[in-house]
Order: sequence, then C-alpha cells, then structure tokens
Amino acid sequence: MKVSSLTKIAAALLVATTLTACVDDGDDGVQGPAGAAGAAGQNGTDGVSALVTRDDVIKTNANIAYAAYSDSLISAQTLKKALEDLVASPSDATLDAAKDAWLAAREPYGQTEVYRFREGPIDALKADGTIGEEGDGPEGKINAWPLGEAIIDYVAPQVDGDAGPESAANALSNNIIANTADYPTINASTLRTTFEFGEDERNVTTGYHAIEFLLWGQDLNADQSGTGPRDATGGQRPASDYFTTPGTCTSGSDAAAEQICERRGDYLIAAADLLIEDLQAVTEAWEPGEGVHYKAFTAGGDESLARILEGMGRLSFGELAGERINIALVTDSQEDEHSCFSDNTHRDIFLNAKGVQNSYNATYTRINGEVVDGASIHDLLVVEGEPELANQLRGSLEATMAAATVIDTKAKTGMPFDTLIQEGIEQPNVIAVIEALVEQTDDIEQAIDALNVTTNDIRQDTDQDI
Repeated sequence: MKVSSLTKIAAALLVATTLTACVDDGDDGVQGPAGAAGAAGQNGTDGVSALVTRDDVIKTNANIAYAAYSDSLISAQTLKKALEDLVASPSDATLDAAKDAWLAAREPYGQTEVYRFREGPIDALKADGTIGEEGDGPEGKINAWPLGEAIIDYVAPQVDGDAGPESAANALSNNIIANTADYPTINASTLRTTFEFGEDERNVTTGYHAIEFLLWGQDLNADQSGTGPRDATGGQRPASDYFTTPGTCTSGSDAAAEQICERRGDYLIAAADLLIEDLQAVTEAWEPGEGVHYKAFTAGGDESLARILEGMGRLSFGELAGERINIALVTDSQEDEHSCFSDNTHRDIFLNAKGVQNSYNATYTRINGEVVDGASIHDLLVVEGEPELANQLRGSLEATMAAATVIDTKAKTGMPFDTLIQEGIEQPNVIAVIEALVEQTDDIEQAIDALNVTTNDIRQDTDQDI
C-alpha cells in the first residue's frame, strides 16, 4: 500500500473514534439531565450509561471491524516485505523471518472471523465493490482450508492425511510450480484461475494457507516420515527450496532445477499480492464514513444488531466448535487442522474465540497497542433490563477464553494441537473448549431473544454432533 493509503487508514480510525459512543465510567447519574442546578436524575445502572443505544453498539462494532481489518492489511504488507527478502536472499534467517511475519499476520486476522456469517464484505463483497450475498465475498480466497497442497508444490508420497483434492479427477497434471508447460508464468492470474480447480474446494491456491505451505512445507515430523506419532515440530521446508544459484536449488531433499526455486518465489509474491488486494477491498468497505458497507451497516438498526449476534453465534458453534475443532478431534486428522503446516492451530482457536469476546465487550487492541472500544452488547443488555443475562454471557465468554488459553499454553510448551488430538492422548482440554463454545452459544441465543431481534439459525454451519 502507498503511504497515502496508510494515512487514509489513520484518518478513518480517527473518525471512528469520534463516532464511537462513550460509556459512563461509573457515575451514579445523580446530576441528572438538567445539570447540578436542576432536578435530581435517576440512578445509573451498574456503572453503565443509560444513554447507550442500539445504534451506539452498532457503530462501535463497525469501527472495531475497520480497525481489525486495517491491522490485517498492514500486517499482510509487512509479510510481503519479508517474503520479498526471502526470495531476494534465501537463507535460514530470511526464511525464519518470513515465518515470523506470517505468524504475526495471523494475529489480527484471526480476530476478524467474527465478522463472517452476516453478509458483510468478507463473505459478500463482489468484484465490482458492491455487497451481494453470502458466498460472493473473498473469504475463501483469503483463508480457505483444508488445503490440498499437492496442487501447489511437491508433496511426500506418504503423509498423515490427504494432500490432494476431494476428487482425484480434479488433480492437476503435476503441480503448478513444476508444471511449466501448462503454467509457463506464475502470477496473480495463474493463482486466481486455478483456485478451486474443477470446483474442488481443496484445490486452494491463494491466501494465508497457500503461503503457509510454501514457507513450512508439509508437517512430516522431524524424521520426515510423514506417518507415526506426531511430534512437536511443524513443517520442515529447507531454505534451499528458494536457492536460485545453479546446482543449489532443492525440492525438499531432492535436487531441482533453479527454475523451480524461482517459480516458488514467484508464487509467494503473487500470493502475497492477492492477499493484500483482497484485504484492501474488505478494509475499504468498512471505512468509517466512506465504506459502502459501513454506511449501510451503521444505518441498519435492529437488522445490524441481529447480524452482530448471528456472527458471534455461528462462529462459536458451527465454524469453531464444529468444523475447526471437533472434526479434527473425532477423525484424528492433521489435514483438517486449520494451520497444519505451521502448527499454529492453537492460535487460530484462541484468536477466533477472542474475536467473539471482542464483539461482546466492544473492545479491540490494535497491533500498535492502541485500544478501540465503546458501547457494547453487555452495556445494552444491562440498559434494557437484563443485567443477569449480561453477566452470564460475559462469564461464558471468559470461560471459553480460559479453556482456549490452556490449548494455547500446551502448544507453546511442547504439545501442539495436532499432537493433542491424537488417539491415545487424553483430550479433556480440547473437549473443554468445545463445551465452552456450546455453552456460550446457548447464552448468545438468550441474548438474541432478550433483545428481540431476528437472526438465521446460528447452529447451521456444521453437522457435527456437539
């Protein structure tokens, strides 16, 4: 992004701050609306301003969405710079720096997933910049998984899981990087036209996870076996997979022509460009005062409030508890693990849950440490006479975060998610996260009823028995 675009983001966030409703810091309301010399006012409600409205909550939610997507865009640009450094000067150091940049880029994006399932830009933004229907947006191109990595680059003959498409009929001849005849040039157009090749959802060629695979390679264990009990390591792609000096390029442990390493570098940069392009479009749609979606959403009244709650519930139950955790658990499937190449799934779980909590509490901490906050659903429930439910839902969200923190800590201390879900491993910690997500979904449904808004079925996104 150009410097002028970054300045535009900063200016829009300043506007967002002025649009965010203020919440009372605990004043008991005794001054009253007429001031100190006027009539006594009514007592406040649990330290929450009685002036908090539904529109305040909606505007705060939109401003936080813009901040989180802006952070995702900024960190994707930082990632691209690290990828360019890797391609220009491949080494263990530049490969590690690129991996670190990818991990950092996942931190804000993981917290944006709560803005899915509500016909917002991530799910419904069309190429012409208008908002269509759920499924029209760039979400799949940004974050699709599971990924059949065999469409992109070499894979091991034996691997714990299926590296190919859902149907063998949808496999390419060889892979994009090796197939110089069908794909003589690797650029953004190549990646776009091969995305979901054969309408196969595992043929993912763009987004975070395509980049992840090209940085880590398959998670084959430290012994490169690809089978057997999983260890605590992620993928083992060597830096020499990017060496372009004649006689130095590799494809894993095998020698390869330098053209192959050059094409890997081309693929990385093209994927980064597309990621930035898609995130830019979503961010601009949320821009306060200007974005096509921001305008409609902040003027949407109860329909927008319902969408906030629907997104919270659908992410909690179907997507996170069902598709992202339970499927991998019951099938002991490494390929169904969200970030299977980097072993970063513990952060996906934690950050997705954090995004739901952010939406309820109306607070988000930016990557530069700034806090964007304002009127919350918690405040609204209190003001509208439901303080017990407000505290109940806040407590269930905190319980989920506590359970997700255990998963996060276990991964950081030597037991990543793919190890934790193996047969023969005690799994109460994983089950605790699922149960907490189900309980918070129950409470979100109660909040929907209490606020008298109408949503779609918030349990529709999985057929898992949870």
